[in-house]
Amino acid sequence: MEKYILDANLFFNMEAGLNLGTKTEEVVKRLTEMARKLKIANRAEFFMPPRVVDEFLSFFENKEQPFLKDFLSAITVKSPDVTRMMFPAQIFYELVADIRQRSYRGLNIGEEEIEKAGKATLDKKTLTTKEFQIAMGPIIKKFRERYRQATRLGFLDSVADLDLIVLTKVLEGNLVSSDEGVIRWGRMFGIKETPVAVLRKQLEALLSFLQGD
Repeated sequence: MEKYILDANLFFNMEAGLNLGTKTEEVVKRLTEMARKLKIANRAEFFMPPRVVDEFLSFFENKEQPFLKDFLSAITVKSPDVTRMMFPAQIFYELVADIRQRSYRGLNIGEEEIEKAGKATLDKKTLTTKEFQIAMGPIIKKFRERYRQATRLGFLDSVADLDLIVLTKVLEGNLVSSDEGVIRWGRMFGIKETPVAVLRKQLEALLSFLQGD
């Protein structure tokens, strides 16, 4: 039986290539339908860690919608057993080195944006609160964008991300995510992965084989 560990971003990143619908609700319903058929036939099972489920549900105001309940009933919500996992020391060396580099880049960006803020107000002797906010607004926005790119892009920035990787490792399943950081670090852990753009074809092949039976 194939095992797929699903990331929440599959249902919201329509540019990832999943092609199961143009809206989140359509994607959820279609995947629910496929998951149920494959699970009943003992061909495939779909998993999500509790933290990822919480992240997934946080995007919906009404969490009691029938299609959400149907989806959660079709997948297996499972926490990774971290007490049984052992990781190579090399991974932690890579992690510490990456954190250090990102912190340094973030510091440099902070210094650059502070200089820009100073130059933006240097020629103005007096500013009202509103004028100051107007002058600083674009600079603060740019700082946030650059800081996020430098410190978070391609990195594990939540425990939920690590849950996905560890659960995939424990189950010897296939990680399905469009998050660059999860994919990158998942490869360091040596887990299997199914590209988002390939998932539909794999599931359709399993369903086709099922119909052939």
